Amino acid sequence: QVQLVESGGGSAQAGGALTLSCAASGDTYSRRCMAWFRQAPGKEREGVAILDPDGNTYYAESVKGRFTISKDSAQHTLALQMNSLKPEDTAMYYCAADLSPVYCYWSAMRYKYWGQGTQVTVSS
Repeated sequence: QVQLVESGGGSAQAGGALTLSCAASGDTYSRRCMAWFRQAPGKEREGVAILDPDGNTYYAESVKGRFTISKDSAQHTLALQMNSLKPEDTAMYYCAADLSPVYCYWSAMRYKYWGQGTQVTVSS
């Protein structure tokens, strides 16, 4: 079992930056895929960034070069640094975990553990 709690959302101007954090508790030892997803009103939940068990990172094309996913193993936290924000980045952002995976998928259905979400709003 893993509990995830996001923080750090808020409002920003286009071109600005925000950093999201996800604090994990419970099982913090199992190998896992960690990911950030987002969901805008009326749209499906989409993967934004993935951190695999070996520390490799993967990004959606829409955020590549602007967002960075990272972890602090000692603090059991996952971060998403978001730079050069655009109005289309506006969404609810969720942290997700898949324990003991064979492969890290982009599909939200593959992730069993989710945080409650944090809102990001970018104005032009």
